[in-house]
Amino acid sequence: MRRRTVLSSLAATPIVAAGCSTGDGVDTGDTGQGGGEGGGEFVAAISAQPDQFDPHKTTAYASFQVLENVYDTLVVPGAEDQVMQPSLATDWTTSEDGLTWTFTLRDDVTFHDGSTFDADDVVFSYDRIIDQQLSNAYRFATVTDVRAQDPRTVVITVSEPTPALLAQIGGFKGMAILPSGVDEASLTTQAVGTGPFRLESTSASEVSLSRFDDYWGEASTLDGMTFRFLTEPAAAMTALTSGQVQWTDNVPTQDVSDLAEDDQVELGQVASVDYWYLAMNHAKAPFDNRDVRRAIATAVDRSAVTEAARFDAARPNQTAIPEDSYWHHDYAPFSTDVDEAKRLLEGAGVTTPITMGLMVTSEYPETVTAAQVLASQLEPLGVQVEIQTEDFATWLDRQGRGDFDAFMLGWLGNIDPFDYYDGQHRTGGSNNFHGYSSPVTDDLLNRAAVATDREERKDLYDQAAEQIVDDVSYLYLYNPDVVQAWTPGLTGYTIRPDKAVNFEEVELPS
Repeated sequence: MRRRTVLSSLAATPIVAAGCSTGDGVDTGDTGQGGGEGGGEFVAAISAQPDQFDPHKTTAYASFQVLENVYDTLVVPGAEDQVMQPSLATDWTTSEDGLTWTFTLRDDVTFHDGSTFDADDVVFSYDRIIDQQLSNAYRFATVTDVRAQDPRTVVITVSEPTPALLAQIGGFKGMAILPSGVDEASLTTQAVGTGPFRLESTSASEVSLSRFDDYWGEASTLDGMTFRFLTEPAAAMTALTSGQVQWTDNVPTQDVSDLAEDDQVELGQVASVDYWYLAMNHAKAPFDNRDVRRAIATAVDRSAVTEAARFDAARPNQTAIPEDSYWHHDYAPFSTDVDEAKRLLEGAGVTTPITMGLMVTSEYPETVTAAQVLASQLEPLGVQVEIQTEDFATWLDRQGRGDFDAFMLGWLGNIDPFDYYDGQHRTGGSNNFHGYSSPVTDDLLNRAAVATDREERKDLYDQAAEQIVDDVSYLYLYNPDVVQAWTPGLTGYTIRPDKAVNFEEVELPS
């Protein structure tokens, strides 16, 4: 029986952002054992190729789609209530002053290389991120010490109360725990985790995983799984309906309504915790001029961009956090007005036409579509948009080197407001590739990160959001839905608003 599963976000706990539920179990219409007894190989079609497999260095969603099934973190977002749940840590306590967090670790965990997991691995992993200033080092801004009290106990000391610490260390696999003896140089192409699957092989077209029989949780019934890279949504859907793959998130959003009535697929749809945006390079003229950025923000029609890129599967938003979250701030200072945009450019002393290279990637086709609409909207302003379509590896490389006028993409899997704003907009932040710097914003983010009163914290993040939007650090566009499809009769899969894809409980149809 075919069903379209539509889920909505849940309320928050005091520590974790509302509207960020990790999803509910999906009723796929088959309550039997499916392919559980027979195992089998599961194939998932994703739109992009991972850039690397070092969880502490990559920022690519395609990499994390694979690594979600290979690595573990100390804690993990719960599937129903978004409260952080035990994973490699079985429980934890916080001192009365909020400055000491003590984690008790599992004693039955083995890494894929056969080594035994203990507290030294946690210390090594976190010290690696901090000492090498890797992409998630900003999450440890208040951490002054990580030490092994004994093989089963890790103590984290912070300089100030850090209410979002659990979300910061467990929100996604960029905070994965590695074995302390790992060959770090090998992590670009190899992986050594504690998760339900182990990395077997990679190629230009796919990544293969095998079941890890010594997994500390319940072992998967699958023999293994493959991530196949299919850039075109139409090709992914053809592969799904023809039985070549059993799952894909590369679903053409213009076809969602039709697919909901198609007996050949199961369709899942849930409001996500993601946002999509345009960022301009603050180190390049004229985009270093705040009024130029504000002019461009004033000329953009977000509703038209959203409809073209996502049809009915997204909502325009001028801030990052979705409207059904406790942390959402209803702030929308820009109304589409080309005449006002022209006045801003004139006041900035900028002569048109302006050329803006807009970097997008074909591996996320909605960026190309949105860029085309933006180009037509900015043309009357005198901004000539040159769309630069790159493969994702090149896109990431250019972003990292600051080799762009502007780029488009999304931030996925956000849990806490810290995740939405801190690393992207703090001066020198590890994900602040566009070079935004504001002492006002820095001060607000610093205070919000350590505020223990929920309402005070909300107010500080609201002020920071207004400053970020007014300065057009990011030009926010929309919050999309997660839309995924799988073969009828597949059981054990949960669609999640944070886009984490966990396949350890999947059973193939009988």
